[in-house]
Amino acid sequence: MHLPDGVLDAKIWASLDVVTAGAVGVAIRKVSRKVDQRQIPMMGVMAAFIFAAQLMNIPTPGGPPVHLVGAVLAAILLGPWEAVVVMTAVMSVQALLLQDGGLLALGANVFNIGIVGTFAGYYIYRGWRRLVSGDRGIVSGAFVASWLAILLSTGFVAAEMIASGATPARIVLPVLGITNLFVGAIEGLIVAGIVGFVLRVRRDLVYDAKP
Repeated sequence: MHLPDGVLDAKIWASLDVVTAGAVGVAIRKVSRKVDQRQIPMMGVMAAFIFAAQLMNIPTPGGPPVHLVGAVLAAILLGPWEAVVVMTAVMSVQALLLQDGGLLALGANVFNIGIVGTFAGYYIYRGWRRLVSGDRGIVSGAFVASWLAILLSTGFVAAEMIASGATPARIVLPVLGITNLFVGAIEGLIVAGIVGFVLRVRRDLVYDAKP
């Protein structure tokens, strides 16, 4: 769901650049105040994993390519603010070195994936854990949150494209919606599997999981 340059109207991408810059600045300040030495290598490992996972793009007709995201996985293992920093770093490197997503559209891409996907997914996950207790709630919550976060991020991408006049709603909504129903389900299964494995071998690495 990395938008290239030239797709969004200038007013939209410029506004999202400003909003995203402010949000990422807040995230960096929060993380720098509370992060401990143990989390720093974890953030690096998570960034490397997500970077590799996002390189596997699936082309879609009438819309941007889709791929695994990893924002909810990062939030579950690191915390939401840490996940924003990780996702921003990943997408910035991809835009600068690989031209995966436009430089002018970087703010929109970070907003859609790194902010909306991270926080929406994390709080869906937290809400699910209140309904389903124990490790079952953590693992199933990871699946549900990852799936819904993909759909929410997709909704923002579609809305921005429609508002920019890039693609008609009758094309972009069904194409991205149907594609990401499956992509979100796949990501949910992967994230749930990873979280379940980490719970078994290193429970302390799952953010806010009770021992």
